[in-house]
Amino acid sequence: MLKQNNYGKSHIRLIKVARGSRVHQLQHLAVEITFEGDFEEVYTAGDNSRVLPTDTMKNTVYAFANQTDVIEQVEAFGVRLADHFLSHNPPVAKVKIDLSEHRWSRILVNDEPHDHSFRKDGDEKRTAFIIADREGVKVKAGIKDMVVLKTTRSGFAGFVKDQYTSLPETDERIFATSVKAIWTYDEPRAATDKTWSGVRRTILEEFALHDSRSVQHTLNKMGEAVLEKYSDINEIFLSLPNIHCIPVDLEKFDLINEGRVFVPTEEPFGLIEAHLTR
Repeated sequence: MLKQNNYGKSHIRLIKVARGSRVHQLQHLAVEITFEGDFEEVYTAGDNSRVLPTDTMKNTVYAFANQTDVIEQVEAFGVRLADHFLSHNPPVAKVKIDLSEHRWSRILVNDEPHDHSFRKDGDEKRTAFIIADREGVKVKAGIKDMVVLKTTRSGFAGFVKDQYTSLPETDERIFATSVKAIWTYDEPRAATDKTWSGVRRTILEEFALHDSRSVQHTLNKMGEAVLEKYSDINEIFLSLPNIHCIPVDLEKFDLINEGRVFVPTEEPFGLIEAHLTR
């Protein structure tokens, strides 16, 4: 028996250029669309009469991106897409739209931002998650792959030790992580560019200023600060992988490493996650 099903289109990528003036604007998005609904006979009987092709989903994204000079903020773009799919496809009960926006900055020429030349700001992305059904819509926003590092005011001590523990306690270490954050708005209209930028700034400030006793300690401080400052956000999820920076042992060379030389490692890594709510 078919228990659950969904289908959609993933990794729909697009770059939008606004050429309405001498100064161009660049937007770089990736979109994923998922449908849930009355599609059982598609699977059990091969009846495609209720199926909107996933290729049509892709084309709809491109068409909607072309309808405005500049694509609105990603949350609003996702809501507009979800509303269209629900309005035009009766078998669809729920639409999920996941979006990510890559960050680009203008290249500086003679210390001035160039009109039409850009550079990519690393791997950091702005994200949005739209869940819409015929009762309403829920909007989440977020950040992904925002790599941060602090060289002091971080430690890890007083932890459980057993026969397999080799990690030494420390009150002075490098703290590096790649922030993933997803927060939920009370209502869609609260999802503004100003709020998104403010949440991002709050997370960065708390990371920089917090006297961290662990990754968990700082994660909680970040989440509490966001909920305290933004009443329209009712919960936040944070995921902080611990990007380890291991001090290099220089004693075999008769040298003392006074916390200056480290080896960054990619795997394995600690993964610290939590949901905070009001």
